[in-house]
Amino acid sequence: MSTIPAQHGEKMVLRLLDQVPVTHNLEALGFFHEDLRILKQACRSASGMVIMVGPTGSGKTTTLYDMLNLINSPSRNILAIENPVEYELPGITQISIDAEQHLSFANTLRAGLRQDPDVILIGEIRDEETAEIAVKAALTGHLVLTTLHSRNALTVIQRLKNLGISADLLSETLNLIVSQKLVRRLCQHHQEGKTCRNCHGTGYRGR
Repeated sequence: MSTIPAQHGEKMVLRLLDQVPVTHNLEALGFFHEDLRILKQACRSASGMVIMVGPTGSGKTTTLYDMLNLINSPSRNILAIENPVEYELPGITQISIDAEQHLSFANTLRAGLRQDPDVILIGEIRDEETAEIAVKAALTGHLVLTTLHSRNALTVIQRLKNLGISADLLSETLNLIVSQKLVRRLCQHHQEGKTCRNCHGTGYRGR
């Protein structure tokens, strides 16, 4: 929820999350076979960084959740630091950052590293401090999955350099950069593009 004082009173925007149970499965996302193989290989690495980039609402968090689900097991300690926690992931420690409680991404990540995690999901790298801690975590035997505001995969390197990360550190830690956009699918009830009540007359499901 976000509120702001406006001319005729308070303006409020609510972000509604679908309460229907979500099946977190990489195979269901529509990646090409080779891309899917690369994603699976990256998220099974013992250390390093996987960075997702793309426009707001392009499914970056969904892909990261599905990657976590693929490697989730009782023997693996997984920590997810989010803003906010969007869906509950059984078996994974999820923390929502809270500025009022001084729980920034950087502070929470620093504290979380004392929990001896094997895998860390960082909802977003926003500042130099978070970037520095994330890279150090990737260098010291942790697998770090995160997102970054960047136009495409090519601009990620310069963006991280602007956040104070040297080229040498990037070459040691970066496992994979994924630039992602959504493609609309035909409604599953009418594959020929007809309209129905399930797709609200659009002929499509999703964005």
